[in-house]
Amino acid sequence: MSEEHGKFIWTELMTTDRAAAGAFYSAVVGWTTVEMAAFDYTVFETARPEGDGRVGIAGMMSIPPELLAEKVPPNWTAYVSVSDCDATVAKVEALGGTVRRPPEDIPEIGRFAVIADPHGAVLCIMTPLPMDVSPRAVPSTTPGQFGWYELNADDCEAAFAFYADVFGWTVDHDMDMGDLGIYRIFAHDGQAVGGMMTRLPQMSKAHWATYITVDRLDDAISRLVAGGGSVINGPTEVPGPAYIVNARDPQGAFFSLVASER
Repeated sequence: MSEEHGKFIWTELMTTDRAAAGAFYSAVVGWTTVEMAAFDYTVFETARPEGDGRVGIAGMMSIPPELLAEKVPPNWTAYVSVSDCDATVAKVEALGGTVRRPPEDIPEIGRFAVIADPHGAVLCIMTPLPMDVSPRAVPSTTPGQFGWYELNADDCEAAFAFYADVFGWTVDHDMDMGDLGIYRIFAHDGQAVGGMMTRLPQMSKAHWATYITVDRLDDAISRLVAGGGSVINGPTEVPGPAYIVNARDPQGAFFSLVASER
């Protein structure tokens, strides 16, 4: 099994208006967009901290007609690298998860599938082809990067057991949040990359959330609101120390921001 197995490598937005979403995230986060006409796909790029150009950090596509017919709303979905896409799909099903889209090759990119854990939270998995530049070649604490991944599960302990088996994630540490329960920080290859908790009653279903790093949270919130987005929760201080906000973009996709400064 490769060292990359279980690593978050990409994040993707499906939306109803790519032009408007591209302008929104460019203003809020500082990304630029590059169109890949051959794939009808947009790549979000962010500056390298060394100052030597830009690197792809996320992608964007229009919601396919079949998903629109199922009333799937605009959403962000994370990709996790796996050594063998087909073998991982088989393990997901054996452990009670489901396959939302079976393994399929993307020319010159890799082989991917869409899965859901036993509680219904969705992730994409991919066995990528070798790339000249890794999309995760810069620190997650750098503005413009995805700084955190968070699972709101039906049952945190059961969910962690599933992902530990599928991706090899380990416990970094647990935080007792009192009435809110335990927040589990999980690690890949010894590095903390995300957290998971049992979802709150007001959350309708299990889901993954992605956090984008920004310089100063209040400034980013001002840009978010000015661009037609809406704040759902926060800003809130979290251990780190850091500050977060949960929001929706103008098309309705849920996303979060994280910063070391308020």
